[in-house]
Amino acid sequence: MKTQHSIFQNLESLGAPVSPTSAEHFPPLEHISRPTVTTEEAAYYLNRKPQTMRAWACLENGALRPLRICGRLAWKVADIKSLLEGGAK
Repeated sequence: MKTQHSIFQNLESLGAPVSPTSAEHFPPLEHISRPTVTTEEAAYYLNRKPQTMRAWACLENGALRPLRICGRLAWKVADIKSLLEGGAK
């Protein structure tokens, strides 16, 4: 029986996505030139899970409020930076 590690190595060698739990690479926040980021990116920068960010959006009780663009969530980079610097929105 193959171990999970060897299966992921085989998938990597084929160029397939490794796993949803593997660490994704996001550029440093100061290098982001777009006005908004995705939920996954915002969660990474705020050290939260994407589902936490979605709950904040749905319940409107989180540290940030996203924009809704065509049914998708977009998180303002300026708000994320402000929150990380210790300021409230």
